[in-house]
Amino acid sequence: MKKNMPRKNSFKLKLRKLLNKFIKIPEAYIQMKLPVAKITKRFEEMLRDKVEHNVLGAEIREANSEDIESILNVYDLAWHSTTMPFVPVTKKKLVSLLSNSNYIILIAKVDEIDSAFAIIYVTGDNKDIGVIGILAVAPSHQHKGLGTILGIAIWDYFIRKGVNELRCRVYFDNTPSYTFLRRLGFEEDHEASDFKYVYTF
Repeated sequence: MKKNMPRKNSFKLKLRKLLNKFIKIPEAYIQMKLPVAKITKRFEEMLRDKVEHNVLGAEIREANSEDIESILNVYDLAWHSTTMPFVPVTKKKLVSLLSNSNYIILIAKVDEIDSAFAIIYVTGDNKDIGVIGILAVAPSHQHKGLGTILGIAIWDYFIRKGVNELRCRVYFDNTPSYTFLRRLGFEEDHEASDFKYVYTF
């Protein structure tokens, strides 16, 4: 059974959608954060159990230059299945990210087909903020747990890096992604109106 979004969160999104019809919003994204200290051991074990018993059997790997076309394909499929305005990511940009040791691109393969990817990095004055820059899942594998599988891989990477807080941003009209992040424990960060540390690709 599909769970309904909490009434308070649903109201916020509906209000933003209404305002956006009449007001030009210069930055239509919601900044989200999740302090690592709020992630309980029980919650982490629950997520890992879901991943372990997921029937997809996804394989996660770190991307290299040979994966650029595959990443672009998943990106195109994922973004055209949402209400988000499509902003293309160029080959040049991916080459730049892959050559920069501050960025990691993780790819999830299902049945020998690359079906999701995430661009992540560690930033902050003390290098203790882990950012999910992009997380994209092809429509054929959405709502099947692949995002959670990739999320656990991202979490493991950030834990190894010793981060204290996770951050990301979500388009105001992207209700499925917003709901997914809220269920993972992310909260809106109203103090970060300038989107500090969260870069646009």
